[in-house]
Amino acid sequence: MRIKARTATAVLLPALLSVTVGCGGTKTPASGKSPDPKGSASAPGQSAGSAGAGAPGSAGAGGAGGAGATGGTATPKQGGSRLERSALEQGDLTGYQISANGKNPNAPDGQPQADRKACQPLADIMGDEPDPAARETVNRGIGSQKQMGLAVSASVSSYAESDAKALIARLKGAVAACASGFTATVEKQSGAYRDVKAADYKTGGDESVSWTTTAAAEGVTAQVHLVVVRQGDTVMRLMALNVAGGRQAPQVPHEVADKQLQKVRSAR
Repeated sequence: MRIKARTATAVLLPALLSVTVGCGGTKTPASGKSPDPKGSASAPGQSAGSAGAGAPGSAGAGGAGGAGATGGTATPKQGGSRLERSALEQGDLTGYQISANGKNPNAPDGQPQADRKACQPLADIMGDEPDPAARETVNRGIGSQKQMGLAVSASVSSYAESDAKALIARLKGAVAACASGFTATVEKQSGAYRDVKAADYKTGGDESVSWTTTAAAEGVTAQVHLVVVRQGDTVMRLMALNVAGGRQAPQVPHEVADKQLQKVRSAR
């Protein structure tokens, strides 16, 4: 079942897949029936993926697994691009483990392709980049030490400002058009997203959109909460998943979203 869950989530959530790679070690998810999300790196000339979330008390450093378990904690950047300075780093958030490992080799490459054109923006947001128009993307994996099993994939992407505005508009339209769900395919593997629902999530930034969905493949399901925020020409993408199983619906913690937005603003 664990291998099956890992394979299913590789299809469903490419951009989340390395979030739980370090959960109780690099081969075992926090729960045998919960998908095992991973992250991807898209920044030109670098590998800035995401990893490491687990339940308090699980194997791995600091009780959050991930970053310490895989030896990939993010280190603060003194230089680098504006986008790199915008990305969350270990120590930015008390009670969270943040890591920046490279993409898990088991994750599929590229952007998921939706079976309905109207839903392609929602499929894209789950992939290596929030949108093909992104100029650069830097990803992070976040494991909560406060809420058992909460894993968050956080990314920041740079755009032409007109493209960033268009992305938010497309996402809002897709959430409204795809309530009945859609199917997405990556490398000839398919998964379904059901019950796409707009979510009321208050955050700063110039504009934002939030929704929930249930991802399903090979008998494995996972509830996912997504928040996308535009600040000028930068887009934040946050995806939350409960890798410990159970019925508790995941939510992107407001303190994570607020800190990420603060870093985007301060790096400008």
